[in-house]
Amino acid sequence: MNYRVAPTAPILDIAIPVYNEERVLEQSVRTLHAHVHAQIPFATSITIVDNASTDGTRLMGMRLACELDRVRFVHLREKGRGRALRSAWMTSDAYVLAYMDVDLSTRLESLTALIAPILSNSSDVAIGSRLAPGARVTRSVDRELISRGYNLLLRSALHTRFRDAQCGFKAIRAQVARDLVPMVRDQGWFFDTELLVVAQRAGLRIREVPVEWVEDPDSRVNIPRTALTDLRGVLRLLRDTPLARSGLRTQSAHSQEVR
Repeated sequence: MNYRVAPTAPILDIAIPVYNEERVLEQSVRTLHAHVHAQIPFATSITIVDNASTDGTRLMGMRLACELDRVRFVHLREKGRGRALRSAWMTSDAYVLAYMDVDLSTRLESLTALIAPILSNSSDVAIGSRLAPGARVTRSVDRELISRGYNLLLRSALHTRFRDAQCGFKAIRAQVARDLVPMVRDQGWFFDTELLVVAQRAGLRIREVPVEWVEDPDSRVNIPRTALTDLRGVLRLLRDTPLARSGLRTQSAHSQEVR
């Protein structure tokens, strides 16, 4: 179910997946809305995607879509970050698609640097990175070790060249998303990793942008369950046949790099 569609196509559409986030949703959306109006010099939409919330998230999202220009609300009956991004991105008419976590752990000042490589046609996918040189990160030692260990596993097992697969701050050219997303099977947290692995196997250019990131102490991520799901996803990708480069329409079919 969709509420409020912008009258003209935006250049950028930012998806925010949410599940039971009534505590922070309004403040985060209003903060992001004010930022893009002040700092982004072209039409930008925000799409709130509710993953079957059981609290007041749905009503709040609908209200925000009615009160704020270029804010869209989508309600889904099933949970899953991947399902949320799939729904938002595949129904958007924007040229550049992005997403960020609702807690705004990644500082919004990094948004311009994230979308610039897409707009300039120098990259097909751009990802925020907490592990790239220049990143500034505040988080617990446990979370830091888990993140580094997971990305080391990806580099060893799947030969990935990006440093941080799961930072909730990414952008992609819409045409590339329309080609890539149907090839991604995961509907949950592993969606990010699988999207990037599919992109790398397809020869797309992936730009890594160092970000300033502060851990949300009220994070809803179930680390043990997420780790198990991620390990299963890695094993599945190990079994998958690499994609043929000709399977995607891209201007950079022979360039496969992370900068």
